Amino acid sequence: MTHDYYQLPQGKVRLLRQYTPFPPLQDALLEPNGLIAIGGDLTAQRLISAYCKGIFPWYSEDEPILWWSPNPRMVLFPDELKIANSLKKVIKQTRFEIRINTAFEQVIRACSNAPRPNQTGTWISEDIVQAYTHLHQLGYAMSVESWQDHVLVGGCYGVKIGQMFYGESMFYHVADASKVAFVHLVEHLKAQGVGMIDCQMKTSLLASFGGHEIPRQDFINTLTTLIKPAYDLT
Repeated sequence: MTHDYYQLPQGKVRLLRQYTPFPPLQDALLEPNGLIAIGGDLTAQRLISAYCKGIFPWYSEDEPILWWSPNPRMVLFPDELKIANSLKKVIKQTRFEIRINTAFEQVIRACSNAPRPNQTGTWISEDIVQAYTHLHQLGYAMSVESWQDHVLVGGCYGVKIGQMFYGESMFYHVADASKVAFVHLVEHLKAQGVGMIDCQMKTSLLASFGGHEIPRQDFINTLTTLIKPAYDLT
């Protein structure tokens, strides 16, 4: 079977059409790190297939859908979670009521509107909101929320397949609200037997929680074990 490709200065990436499969991960570009395909759609089948292969979408509203699998990969193993003493004090003070999956769409929309350093726009477009809300309705995407006086003030969301979790984004309107939600998320996932949390890209915040980079092949090897007996819907 022949496939169409889009030529970039650093190499070519596969153009995805309705039934075009993702290419092998070794085809991902070195620069920009991990770009592996362009186009396609955000159907549940496509998204779940991507996550099962260690691929995720990330693009701006004025771009086609871009698919990524960077090397190395930022991950957090739940057993390695680190909580700063200052954050432990906040958690003990029970400033926030923590809820799970009670306001998924509110969380993802709040993440879309959250300001990001060195970013003028958002990658969480309306298409992303609709696609991941559908994944939530299907039982694959989840949110953990921090509430104060019945007002949503922070939270995070991601995708769970088998014993694997893929973190997507977080937001806060009150200091520490997202961090407390994230700690509860990790503890909840650990209780469910989740073995690895995909953090995608390296950030100082995730590193402070114990996240670190691993080679992409190690990531894929672990992921493949953890998603069983979940099904790849390609």
